[in-house]
Amino acid sequence: MGAVKSKRMPRAVREQQMLDAAVRTFGQRGYMAASMDEIAELAGVSKPLVYLYLNSKEDLFTACIRREAKALTEAVRAGVHRDLPADRRLWEGLRAFFTHTARHPDAWSVLHLQARTHGEPFAAEVTAMREEIVAFVTQLIAATAREAHRDPDLPEGEVAGLAEALVGAAESLAAWANATPGTTARQAAATLMNFAWAGLGNLMDGRPWSPPDAAHDPSGPSRPSDPSDPSGETVPVT
Repeated sequence: MGAVKSKRMPRAVREQQMLDAAVRTFGQRGYMAASMDEIAELAGVSKPLVYLYLNSKEDLFTACIRREAKALTEAVRAGVHRDLPADRRLWEGLRAFFTHTARHPDAWSVLHLQARTHGEPFAAEVTAMREEIVAFVTQLIAATAREAHRDPDLPEGEVAGLAEALVGAAESLAAWANATPGTTARQAAATLMNFAWAGLGNLMDGRPWSPPDAAHDPSGPSRPSDPSDPSGETVPVT
C-alpha cells in the first residue's frame, strides 16, 4: 500500500500566504528592489507558482494594495460606533486607524509610500481607498454638525475640506509614528485628536475661527477695492 499523500493547501490559503510574503518584501525593500525570487522563498513556494497564481510582479503588487486597502478601510469603519457622542466617534475612528497602521507597518508602507511613487495604476488604487476614507470622515463631520445644530450652516465644501485635512494629517502622523520608536497607536490618536477636536468642537458649538478683516490683514489688501479701479479686480470685504 502506497504512502498517504499530504493534503494539498487550498488555493485561497496559498495565495494569501504569497500576499503576506509580498507585502512584507514590498514594504521593507520597496517595489523596485523586491524580487519575485525573494517573495517566493519567503512564502515557501516556487517562483513559477507565484507567477501561476498572480501572473506578474505588477499584478502581485496590485493585489497587495487592494487587500491592504480593504483591510484598512474595514478596520476604520468597524472602529466607529454610531451611538457614541461625536468626539468619541472621531476618537474611536482615529484609534482604529492608528492601531491598524501600527500593527501592519509593511502594509502601510505599501499603501502610503510605495504605491504612490510608482505611477499608475498603483496610485489609482490608493486614491480609491483614500476617497472612501475621506467620504466616511465627511459623513462623521456632517453628522456631528447636524447633531450640534438643528439647521447646520456648515457648507458642504467646508465639511469635505475638513475631512481632507484630517485624513491627510492622519496619514502623515501614521508614517511618523511607525518610524518613531516608543510611539503607540493610542498616543498618535490622542495627538491628532487634541490637534483636531479643539477646532472641530468649537466649530460644532457655533464658535468658528474667523480670519481677520481685510483692512487689518497684513497678507491681504489694506483697503476695500474701488469699483472704479481700472484693474477691475473686486476684493470682498469680510
